Amino acid sequence: MKDLKSLEVWFVTGSQYLYGEETLQQVAEHSQIIAKSFNDTSLIPVSIVFKPTVKTPEEIYNVCIEANTAKNCIGIIAWMHTFSPAKMWISGLKILQKPLCHLHTQFNSDIPWKEIDMDFMNLNQSAHGDREFGFIMTRMRLRRKVIVGHWQDPKVLDKINVWTRAAAGWNDWQGAKFVRFGDNMRYVAVTDGDKVEAEMKFGYSVNTHGIGDLVKVIGEVTDAEVDKLLQEYKDSYKLADSLQIGNEKYQSLIEAARIELGLQYFLEHGNFKGFTDTFEDLHGMTQLPGIGAQRLMAAGYGFAGEGDWKTAALVRAMKVMGSGLQGGNSFMEDYTYHFNPDNQMVLGSHMLEICPSIAHGKPSCEIHPLGIGGKADPVRLVFNVSGGTALNASVIDMGNRFRLLVNEVEAVAPVHELPKLPVARVLWKPLPDMATGCAAWILAGGAHHTCYSQNLTSEHLEDFAHMAGIEIVFIDRETRLREFKNELCWNEVYYHLNIK
Repeated sequence: MKDLKSLEVWFVTGSQYLYGEETLQQVAEHSQIIAKSFNDTSLIPVSIVFKPTVKTPEEIYNVCIEANTAKNCIGIIAWMHTFSPAKMWISGLKILQKPLCHLHTQFNSDIPWKEIDMDFMNLNQSAHGDREFGFIMTRMRLRRKVIVGHWQDPKVLDKINVWTRAAAGWNDWQGAKFVRFGDNMRYVAVTDGDKVEAEMKFGYSVNTHGIGDLVKVIGEVTDAEVDKLLQEYKDSYKLADSLQIGNEKYQSLIEAARIELGLQYFLEHGNFKGFTDTFEDLHGMTQLPGIGAQRLMAAGYGFAGEGDWKTAALVRAMKVMGSGLQGGNSFMEDYTYHFNPDNQMVLGSHMLEICPSIAHGKPSCEIHPLGIGGKADPVRLVFNVSGGTALNASVIDMGNRFRLLVNEVEAVAPVHELPKLPVARVLWKPLPDMATGCAAWILAGGAHHTCYSQNLTSEHLEDFAHMAGIEIVFIDRETRLREFKNELCWNEVYYHLNIK
């Protein structure tokens, strides 16, 4: 997965020449100390790069231009150590294309009661310098993250951590390519959408390659490559007896490995960050990619079934955001319900393709009939998922805008064996409760496909949506249907009046 430390967030401090060289030198020293502290802590996953204090409109404009063109720069953290007249920032902020975080802090934690004088006050003016800076961004209607607190406070570091991870996910979408093998599942509405608008809004492109293009590459995979991957399967998973060498389904395992290697080659050489396929378009393939899709997701690629390119892209972004964190992110589908009045739950799964990054324990490599698609029985990884805090997220094309819908959930460890269910699966309780959570999801037009996350929070996705400039709607412990329906109505009016 992506090494987030290779990405840079620039720490830019604002001031002005009014206070003299001695004060400006202290401002620079303090800024360097803060930037170094951020860069050295393990709590922030990216590299924090100190930039010289900006004191004029020209310096501000130049650092924004530089940030726009710097390949590794994924955003700016701005802080006003002293008062920085905000009209100086207009030209720079107008052209800034990278995400912006406004850190409202000050160098000292406490007021030095016995020593404080006007020199101290002139130097440490964040309390009103940041308000001036905040006004101009609000006046310009700019989206940004505002973090308040002392720069050494763990809560502040955690919020910076969240924002930088969102910025990494957003950066990863810029110029990204996703491939569709075939079209989306016939007649399905929510998995379709406006790919042109998505490229303009999100920065990634989605283009279709015929399944024959993939079949050709699969056919070029060598036996030696297949043998090496088969050994990896044996070492990594509990291999079903029927898939053992010499047994009746061993050839199916060989074909599954060949498909995975072909997919991997196609993605690597096409510089794709994710893909989607559909069981309705498999001409020339022996079986639907099961274990191949699962393992490629675990390697960091985005994926969604049935032509759902929006979810494939979201899975990729969320994997980047969660890089290095405990737990995983996976393509998911709400499949069936447990409506027991005392214990209502959703069983999430898919026909084959759930990412083993969310698995509890060692997955089992098995083969079972699929029942649809008209192809040979596909090989897949089967596993349960542990309990804990999680969420489901979905991107929806609303026609005049994209909506990111997030439902916080409580995953539940399975209490019963599922011996006849031959797929990976997870149980969860939607918040605030089953009836409200499901009704709110449906009212918001939520898709049946999602990205299920064990390691991201609503705040990660809130920051991400603000960077993208799209609507975000939450379903959580505080959701009440009456207020939720009102929120959807208000949003409809807002986005109708603010189409860009």
